[in-house]
Amino acid sequence: MNKKKVPKATLQRYPVYLKALRRLKKYGHTRVMSKELSELVNIESTTIRRDFSLLGNLGKQGYGYDIDTLIDIFNQQLGVDFDEKIILVGAGNLGRALMKYNKWDHVVGEIACAFDINPDRQGVRFNIPVYSMDELEEKIPEGCRIAILTISDNVQGTVDQLIACGIRGIVDFTHKHVQVPNNVSLKVVDVVSSVQELVFETNNLDNKGE
Repeated sequence: MNKKKVPKATLQRYPVYLKALRRLKKYGHTRVMSKELSELVNIESTTIRRDFSLLGNLGKQGYGYDIDTLIDIFNQQLGVDFDEKIILVGAGNLGRALMKYNKWDHVVGEIACAFDINPDRQGVRFNIPVYSMDELEEKIPEGCRIAILTISDNVQGTVDQLIACGIRGIVDFTHKHVQVPNNVSLKVVDVVSSVQELVFETNNLDNKGE
């Protein structure tokens, strides 16, 4: 692999390429031309070839790129296990929407199971088993590191419980303030704040056009 420094803009495109490549592999493709990939990801083929050239001499004229080779290289470059077994804590409305979507397999992995304190939400939902929170330690997949949190009560206690079970990364939809140790990553998703920021930016754009 080349030792060239990869620009930040290029790194941001790598997960986009990887998602398309994993989809192609799923449907039986073994190689792809830059023009074909361009149509899938809506990125110019010249940009794709330039991005790929930073990783080495990967393609052959008239043959294209080997999909398995590209996937392996992107996995190494991005430093992520793209077959993560993710757990979901909270099978309410938002949790069920995430389970129904569950198309993470082309990018990072999949929701392997969910947990909820409410017996009415337990069982199998969208082909995903939903267990009681009392079963967390027993049912959490081996090696699982990532949890999505969509609960409203006892958030800090639940976070502590997840960390005790080996979770090292949490996607937090709760809007509650929680604390985690330095060896745990917490990513807060605040849709309301994002919409507010977007409204502000849109208003600014409208004012500039006047």
